[in-house]
Amino acid sequence: METERIKEQLKRLSLYRIAEIFEEEAAKASKVKTSYIGFLARLVEEEVLAKTDRSINARIAKAKFPQIKTIEGFDFSFQPSIPEAFIKELAELSFIGKAENVLFLGPPGVGKTHLSIALGLKACEKRKRVLFTYANELIEQLMAARVNGSFGKKLQILGRLELLIIDELGYLPINKEGANLFFQLISKRYEKGSIIISSNKPFEEWGEIFCDDVIASAILDRLLHHSHIIAINGPSYRTKEKMGATSNN
Repeated sequence: METERIKEQLKRLSLYRIAEIFEEEAAKASKVKTSYIGFLARLVEEEVLAKTDRSINARIAKAKFPQIKTIEGFDFSFQPSIPEAFIKELAELSFIGKAENVLFLGPPGVGKTHLSIALGLKACEKRKRVLFTYANELIEQLMAARVNGSFGKKLQILGRLELLIIDELGYLPINKEGANLFFQLISKRYEKGSIIISSNKPFEEWGEIFCDDVIASAILDRLLHHSHIIAINGPSYRTKEKMGATSNN
């Protein structure tokens, strides 16, 4: 049939959304006597929307979020130390355009990872290049790249990201080699790309994280030069959920 031939040709052109809807849209257009231009405009609009959705979904997949978290799903009433208006301002993503950094500091379970992911998701929706990684995994990858001779290439890949999210910095100590490689990464991205870091350690204890006060100072110097710092002091969401589950049993 003619419609099947049209479908196949549309698919060959990667116009999958138009291939899916053109018969139904043609019937609607015929019924209400839509102009040829109007009919074509409708098909093109649907294809653009579909490609945008696919692009966003692909970026979310490439970002490697451990789970999907949103600003709308965050309970600011449970964590009043977090400035809600400022977080929503950050969600407008002007900090990425300025290559500024965001640092979330606080004890485990207070929402640092949730907010980091939520900002990363907003960036994906704006079709930014984003990657989420845990600090210990990042250090392992950098050290492996150094051993196999691909460290320079790894730095280039990480340097091209518009937003790099590093979670759980400070939970495990980083040896001097790892600290040196991490410093090179921070230097590579300095004033070129944004970083979000979450840490359970205050800045004065970062020398312990990197096992070297000098390297820690150099890293902080670059991170804090253009940065937004959110210190969270409050109860743990995970403890709250656990207590809620216990009381319901």
